[in-house]
Amino acid sequence: MKLFGKKPVPRESYDRENLTPVIRSSICTGEKTAGFRENGTGRFHDVMLITSPADLAAFKERYGITGDIETIY
Repeated sequence: MKLFGKKPVPRESYDRENLTPVIRSSICTGEKTAGFRENGTGRFHDVMLITSPADLAAFKERYGITGDIETIY
C-alpha cells in the first residue's frame, strides 16, 4: 500500500458502436476539447479540455483509446 503517490486512473467505457472519440479544435482560438461524437447525429459530447500532450495522453488512457484521434473543427 502506498501512502503517497498517484492513484491509478480508473478505466471508463463508452459505447464504441455509437460514439467515436474526436478532438474538437476552435479555428479562432485554437482551444482543443476531447470528447465523443455520436455516429448517427454528429452531436459532440465534450469530456475534457486539452491544454498539453499530457492531457491528451490522459484522455486516451482513461478510455483505453489507441492510435490517432480525428480532429474536427
